[in-house]
Amino acid sequence: MPEKTCLITGVGGATGAAIARRFAQAGYTVAMLARNRERLARLEQAIKSSKAYVCDVGDLEALTQTLEAVRRDLGEPTVLVHNAVSETFATFLEADPSALERNFRVNTTALLYLARALAPTMIEAGGGAIIVTGNTASLRGVPNYALFAPTKAAQRILAQALARDLGPKRIHVGYVTVDAAIDAPWLSEAGRTRPTWLEPPEGWQHTRDEYFAHPDAIAAEVFHIAHQHPSTWSFDHIIRPFAEKW
Repeated sequence: MPEKTCLITGVGGATGAAIARRFAQAGYTVAMLARNRERLARLEQAIKSSKAYVCDVGDLEALTQTLEAVRRDLGEPTVLVHNAVSETFATFLEADPSALERNFRVNTTALLYLARALAPTMIEAGGGAIIVTGNTASLRGVPNYALFAPTKAAQRILAQALARDLGPKRIHVGYVTVDAAIDAPWLSEAGRTRPTWLEPPEGWQHTRDEYFAHPDAIAAEVFHIAHQHPSTWSFDHIIRPFAEKW
């Protein structure tokens, strides 16, 4: 079989790492991009056929250089998963307005750079997939997401534009909206207090295992979407725990 390479941005200890493991299990060589050098080094040791690249995707020049390194080391990616996220949880009067620009670079502009760099070779090869992980901030604005939601909404619309452009060229673009808090390892670390907005509401009858989305389960959905049959491609995917109110 030809070499299969998956490039994943935002490979942290939860969803990104789970996605990297899932693709590696399926025989992909995985390029893992993130800012945290130590965590990437641990993941590179733990995940077979993976290679770590320390990169802040909000630094667009560094992102461009990293993409060149990935191509040189691993060849052309056949799947891109843009999982990196920059977020701000504050009202528009409380937050530093510069955070909006930072969030936009990571969430949206970086996606544009990634697509421009990788899509042409996918087209030439006759196939590929671009999957973007999002959340409900892409669908609605709430007070504490004033500097975050606009960038995720723009990200989703950019992904939709890419899907409509690239679909007829046999490149599948999908957007995965995770309508849930994600069960990240740091939520259980000693001495760390999770934000109040991650706590189940008073009177909640379900356990944390039911309330939080599991990273491995998210990764399974991302992998499935990247491998849908071309006669049944889809774009918008909203996933949530069965107990989540919506």
